[in-house]
Amino acid sequence: MSRSRSAGVAGAAALGLVLAGCSGGESGSGSATGPASVTFWGWSPGYADAVKAFNASHPEIKVTYQEVQPGSKGGYQKMLNAVQAGNAPCLAQVGYETLTSFAAQGALQDVAQYADKSKGEFQVAAWKSVSLGDAVYGAPVDTGPMALFYNKKVYDSLGLKPPVTWDEYKAQAKKIHASNPKRYISSAYLNYDYAGLAWQADADWFDIHGDAWKVSVGSDANKRVGDYWQGLVDEGLISKAPMYDQSWYAGLGSGNIATVVGAVWQAGVIKGGAKDAAGDWAVAPMPQWKTDENRVGNAGGSSTAVLKGCKSPEAAWTFAHWLSTDKKTYGDLVTKASLYPAANELLDLPQLKAADPYFGGQRIYDVFAAAAPHVSTGWTWGPVMTKTTADLDDGLGKAWAGKGTLADALRTTQDKTVAELKNQGLQVSQ
Repeated sequence: MSRSRSAGVAGAAALGLVLAGCSGGESGSGSATGPASVTFWGWSPGYADAVKAFNASHPEIKVTYQEVQPGSKGGYQKMLNAVQAGNAPCLAQVGYETLTSFAAQGALQDVAQYADKSKGEFQVAAWKSVSLGDAVYGAPVDTGPMALFYNKKVYDSLGLKPPVTWDEYKAQAKKIHASNPKRYISSAYLNYDYAGLAWQADADWFDIHGDAWKVSVGSDANKRVGDYWQGLVDEGLISKAPMYDQSWYAGLGSGNIATVVGAVWQAGVIKGGAKDAAGDWAVAPMPQWKTDENRVGNAGGSSTAVLKGCKSPEAAWTFAHWLSTDKKTYGDLVTKASLYPAANELLDLPQLKAADPYFGGQRIYDVFAAAAPHVSTGWTWGPVMTKTTADLDDGLGKAWAGKGTLADALRTTQDKTVAELKNQGLQVSQ
């Protein structure tokens, strides 16, 4: 299947720019007698120090950093409210999965005239995540190429090697559970973690046909992915410990949850939540659907987006670009926030070459460096992702617990997403 299609939007009709009339806001200012002033809202560890470093080296621009709650915990709504009120900051930390929704609500400002020249500096999938059609709404910061985190201690005890294919993964799931009824190969995946599994299989959720959205969450390709995991559920091979729950961390620490199929940033999650398992874990490439394939999913990643009404868009882009490309600053972000760079020239940072004691001295970023070029560039996030993921999580949560199926969850999410698009006046392609 060709993946050359753009993740962009042909026209405003597909996005339905309902907030396009908002034009006020703090959003930066400057004059001939002083530096341009830009406010930046975010929450990532290390961002406050990055802003200090920028201000020290760029006297012509003054960036003020304000920490807000992570997006899904209130930060995004705060940003949208500020845009509607006409007092939004120039810049905001916005995840790729949410950026299209912001664009659909008219909450972003096109900075293509300043950004276009930098397109080649970033990984293709990351750049497409911040651009819609000819518009560019910010700078890509990090990406989330996926791999297999596995408990090497458990694997070694059972004579197992990291699986090359998903068929091998299922066979290992049976062997792991047979060795101890409390032991499972994995736990359930929801929302954007689950999306990464679909992404790898080219099981797209959204596309754009002309000026209309096409929703394919319930497609045959998505059903195949869902049916695979459903098979593991039906055979009792998936832990019921919710991801990121204390029971999940306990399972990682004890070896009762033997793998996590996750993005690069999961390394920090596992290290922080299962400290007693230091030395037990390792990283291997993501299993493939076919032995001759090399396809990788992506989970997460964020941008420094320019919000609607920014009065100093060039200064805003200057900072956003610097944050994503300055080697010293980004090296610190790798250390403090486990970010993995979207910029091509940062892939050889020394922080990405270091051996990690937690993972038995493995240079784990080598695995993700090899994976990153194989992330499909055709994935498009939809314009109502908050609604889509809420409906999907509701259905997936029940299916993982044995109530309904993953295929049912996907079909229901498809229907509810189409209904929501129509409810918001957006065109839908059947």
